[in-house]
Amino acid sequence: MKEKMRAFMRQKDLKKKALFTVFMLLLVRFGSQLQIPGVNRDYFSQWFSQQNKTGALNIISAFTGGSFERMSVFALNITPYITASIIIELLSIAIPSLEEMQRDGENGRKKMVRITRYLTAGLSLMESVAMAIGFGRSGLLEGNMFISGMCTVITLVAGSAFVMWIGELINDRGIGNGISIVLLINIISSIPQDITGLFEQFVIGKTIAKGILAAAVIIMVIVGTVILTVIVNDATRKIPVNYAPKTRGSIASGVNGSGIPLKVNTAGVIPVIFASSLFAIPQIVLSLIGKNPGGAAGRALQFVNQGAWFRRGDMLPTIGFAVYCLLIIFFAYFYTSITFNPIEVADNLRKQGATIPGIRAGQATIQYLRKVLDGIIFIGAIMLIAVVAIPAIAGGLFNTNVSFGGTSLIIIVGVVLETIQSIDAQLAVRTYKGFLG
Repeated sequence: MKEKMRAFMRQKDLKKKALFTVFMLLLVRFGSQLQIPGVNRDYFSQWFSQQNKTGALNIISAFTGGSFERMSVFALNITPYITASIIIELLSIAIPSLEEMQRDGENGRKKMVRITRYLTAGLSLMESVAMAIGFGRSGLLEGNMFISGMCTVITLVAGSAFVMWIGELINDRGIGNGISIVLLINIISSIPQDITGLFEQFVIGKTIAKGILAAAVIIMVIVGTVILTVIVNDATRKIPVNYAPKTRGSIASGVNGSGIPLKVNTAGVIPVIFASSLFAIPQIVLSLIGKNPGGAAGRALQFVNQGAWFRRGDMLPTIGFAVYCLLIIFFAYFYTSITFNPIEVADNLRKQGATIPGIRAGQATIQYLRKVLDGIIFIGAIMLIAVVAIPAIAGGLFNTNVSFGGTSLIIIVGVVLETIQSIDAQLAVRTYKGFLG
């Protein structure tokens, strides 16, 4: 590790890229503190604090680095871009022209980026108008409603576009994936405040024995979740592949021992985001139209409210967690089915003269890949549920609300590992010495 750090510091261009990335991230955090003109910031902060944070609200709070709660210039942040990217990826499976565009090399990639930008702008406009209308009638907007509403919409759309532009600048002139890096710094920015809140609630003011025990439990939960997240992110199933020998003159050569690495968590964090968003729709819609149902309707709403799960005084809403787990498993299979095509993989193996040991080429290979994939998807989904469940159970039993949970930790670990690999690759290119070097 020390050698890599020394090698990194010797590369002036890499240091410039790192400094540029840091400057861009500071700019994002600065914009997250600027208030939108004509907005009652206290109203939105109070509204958000009164919500028994659902999974989607936790995700929004983490993804925007708290700027959504503060209703700042970057309140939408990169959430419209993330949503647009997911939509485009799903549509590319259903629309042949988009799928062909994806495979069209650099030219196709540029077209896909352009389409994603337009969709991001459209989603930003829809979300900002919905917020201005839905919350404006309840006290979010100050002064002239029309002028304040227009100012809010324009500012939110421009802020989202600016953050997207910063992400692309980091791609071109910085280190790592720009959007992922922005998302990472947003999530990390809220962690110190959440950890401070946990220690104030369970450690400070308690007896020495209780304080030490509480601190130990908090650290164990966090460390255990991080370790499990690393395992989930890195776990792979390697399918061995043998290539047919090629004869050159009287010498036969072949490549054996290689394989197809299949990630156990094939869908990443997408199943959790989809399931959390689906559960949060009722409460978000009711909040936008200004209704707060009571009685049987209010009780039913608790089943889709993650903040009501695992509460010691009332465990009945925890039934919703079982449905939540089923949704994660469903979306894991669904997302993998549209992003990994066993037929295409089997066809590529056939074209390369490669076979899986003990499996015939063609239909038998397709069936084998599907069987293996079904098994690892289920294992990956269960591991994903475990990562999400640990913070949820701890939060419910001990009545805590933190913006970082299993979803955020999966993203943090994934982005950190991805960035390290990117730096290693750039170092390898710059420090490589050829045969004569």
